[in-house]
Amino acid sequence: MKRNDVRNVAIVSHVDHGKTTIVDSLLKFSGQFTVKNGESQDMVLDSNPLERERGITILAKCTSVNYLGNTINIVDTPGHADFGSEVERVLKMVEGVILMVDAVEGPMPQTRFVLRKALALGLKPIVIINKMDRPNATPSTVVDSVFDLFMKLDATDEQLDFPILYASGREGWASMDMSIKGKNIESVLAAIMSYVPPPEVDENKPLQMQITMLDYNNFLGSVGIGRILNGSVKKGQTVALVNKQNVDFPKITKAVRIDKFYGLGKQEVEEAKAGDIVSMAGLKGVEVGDSVCNVGNIIPLPRLSIDDPIVSMNFFVNDSPFAGREGKFFTSRHIKARLEKEVQTNVGLKIEMLEGEGKFKVSGRGELHLTVLIETMLREGFELSISSPEVIYKEIGGKLCEPMEFLTLDIESQYQGAVFELAGKRSAKLENMTSKSENRIHLEYIIPSRALIGFKNEFLTNTRGQGIMHYSFYDYMPKVNVVDLRRNGVFIAKEQGKTTTYALSNLQMSGQLFVGPGVEVYEGMIVGQNSRENDLVVNPCKFKKLSNMRSKTVNDTPMLISPRIMNLEQAAEYIAHDELVEGTPTSVRLRKKILNHLLRKRSSQNES
Repeated sequence: MKRNDVRNVAIVSHVDHGKTTIVDSLLKFSGQFTVKNGESQDMVLDSNPLERERGITILAKCTSVNYLGNTINIVDTPGHADFGSEVERVLKMVEGVILMVDAVEGPMPQTRFVLRKALALGLKPIVIINKMDRPNATPSTVVDSVFDLFMKLDATDEQLDFPILYASGREGWASMDMSIKGKNIESVLAAIMSYVPPPEVDENKPLQMQITMLDYNNFLGSVGIGRILNGSVKKGQTVALVNKQNVDFPKITKAVRIDKFYGLGKQEVEEAKAGDIVSMAGLKGVEVGDSVCNVGNIIPLPRLSIDDPIVSMNFFVNDSPFAGREGKFFTSRHIKARLEKEVQTNVGLKIEMLEGEGKFKVSGRGELHLTVLIETMLREGFELSISSPEVIYKEIGGKLCEPMEFLTLDIESQYQGAVFELAGKRSAKLENMTSKSENRIHLEYIIPSRALIGFKNEFLTNTRGQGIMHYSFYDYMPKVNVVDLRRNGVFIAKEQGKTTTYALSNLQMSGQLFVGPGVEVYEGMIVGQNSRENDLVVNPCKFKKLSNMRSKTVNDTPMLISPRIMNLEQAAEYIAHDELVEGTPTSVRLRKKILNHLLRKRSSQNES
């Protein structure tokens, strides 16, 4: 049986190609939007503060639109490959997928990533060429590129017969004809009803629902979100919760409350049927991938298949002299409990306890995946130290293999020499090179994941901030040699105290500073970058000695160059294997693992 009154569709695309903006337009068209200070809010689904600050979607979210008496459930997904686990699990809830492509940029690395996942599940695609209001839009060229991408990803004949719409999410219109500007966004809703197949269900079968997302209610406890595949469930009904640990001994719990998604909110219902996407409260101990079944007829669904992590970082309890000054949670117990809570919802993460107290190995899908977790923890009041990111190797066919990335670069032709040199020393293999305009070229590389650590800062420096780069996971390939990417040594503080202008003015002649005057530092803290390759122990707290000799320049104030202030991601990319990043709610500091100079020197001699 088919639920002809329901359509379930996910929106996928490369980051910043307009998924959330299109959802805004659909919600406004249906009369669903929020108003703050008398104005309509943009990107209403990006409710997480980090999402709004970074301008990216991190967590998948559900909403719905009522169109001609039908319910269209829409799932907004992240565009970054680092949050691919969010995309993989929510695609299990839908029958169709809307692929958004920028009318200027065309398909990008994450476009390939998310489309590959959707096609593998046999989903019916609808292609929207977005941002048609941009002055340099070339929709016909982009359509050809999209078709080529479908061919490369081995799309079926049915999937290749995809409808194409041309839209501007910001202006709120869509059209089936690239030469005609639409009046509103209704064409998208009409295309969903026409091309996305209705869910095939059987309400007479036993209840089957798979939890793909989690939420929490302070009054009702854990909330599971998913699509009911078969059967039906009523409010207050006793259900069985089955996961991979307790298939033989399911948890018996109760569906205390059932909500359907309506616009930007939820609406409680007495009963939900197969084909509906609902949130179910009261499921104690629920985890992502669990199956909700009838108590008397338990038929669990297959577990969700999630790609393995490719990057790991070590988390440590902060043991610097400033530990406990700025944060509320800094013990091993606090960090462990927080990481265990994160793993329940963030299925792309893996946590492993290391030897010793307060040491954890956290593995994820990329640097951004891990640094977003760390930044979230810091905002919650945690203090911790983290190591530099390391890739996870695999042995395939008797060979040691490492993760490789598909890297695309858009640069001005005048910088191509510097970029070729930068990519060459990081063992990048050039796959394709095309000219986008008279003075701009497009480069495609296959590059080791570990070679991308610190690549972005150098790339932007070499292209004077005008280069554009994107990358996504490609495959595991035999390990290649990559030269040591750390070029310079660092300035290491000799003692604890406050930095002085006099000391820093002398240091800046030999390198680049990371701190300004009047900043508290401690022994072993990194305060700058040396212009040479060796580390240098310095005293940034030294005062100028007074004398009774008169001088013309005695009262001249030294001029300091603005220090280089790093955010969490930049700091994690910068540090070497013997260094850590100390993160607190208010500060990001770089330091050596061994703070004492003599102990550090003795340790390096023992290693050599």
